[in-house]
Amino acid sequence: MRIIEAEKIIDTVKEMCIEANHYLAPDMDAAMRRACQQEKAPLGKQILEQLGENLRIAGEDMIPICQDTGMAVFFVELGQDVHVEGGLLTDAINEGVRRGYVDGFLRKSVVRDPIYRENTKDNTPAVIHYDIVPGDKIRLTIAPKGFGSENMSRVFMLKPADGIEGVKKAILTAVRDAGPNACPPMVVGVGIGGTFEKCALLSKKALTRPVNQRSEIPYVAELEEEMLEKINRTGIGPGGLGGTTTALAVNINTYPTHIAGLPVAVNICCHVNRHCVREL
Repeated sequence: MRIIEAEKIIDTVKEMCIEANHYLAPDMDAAMRRACQQEKAPLGKQILEQLGENLRIAGEDMIPICQDTGMAVFFVELGQDVHVEGGLLTDAINEGVRRGYVDGFLRKSVVRDPIYRENTKDNTPAVIHYDIVPGDKIRLTIAPKGFGSENMSRVFMLKPADGIEGVKKAILTAVRDAGPNACPPMVVGVGIGGTFEKCALLSKKALTRPVNQRSEIPYVAELEEEMLEKINRTGIGPGGLGGTTTALAVNINTYPTHIAGLPVAVNICCHVNRHCVREL
């Protein structure tokens, strides 16, 4: 049994909150640079250049990439041979978020109740998803999610007879409905299978996969490429002002499902698609 101190987790989470909100992840940086080179529409290219300048200034001057610093979402892979000492793991993550957003001067966007809307003033609580895995380490992935793009996400409860063509239609419907509201060029996370809630979780987690990595399942990898091409033919373009770069990537996760169902979730993220990973 390996012991990890809660204070170590707090410090790590604090650093992750600040890093993810100020610096573009390497895979996203490369994708944005490539998009700027390949964009065919003059206005679209201009928008991408402006977005690139914004990202450069954010990193150099320690200014948040976006004014919406998001709701902190964590995927935690917890080794079954780890013991957290000095506090509960969930409490440590939330304390790290509190320190990161308060000490890092990041916008606090979380309200305590969805109806009465009182701000918690420290961006807690985080949304935390746990997965128990073999080993004696903790792998933390943060994905701060702004709600311009989050609000554009969809769940479709398709019939099995709808098949893969129904899945394609659902993805394109979500993207077209999102239009400029998701701050394109976007990254499109898709979850197929499971249940109502499982497909949504799959789609959210898909956004944390590097955009230069395709699915290991051959037909899924082909579907990712096909949907990226079709989305970029919609003409929505950077900033929703037209162009050939509406999406930077389509990442799809699948899971077994019931004989009577075909759940599909589309979780859209803006062009920064913030994420970073630490292992303790």
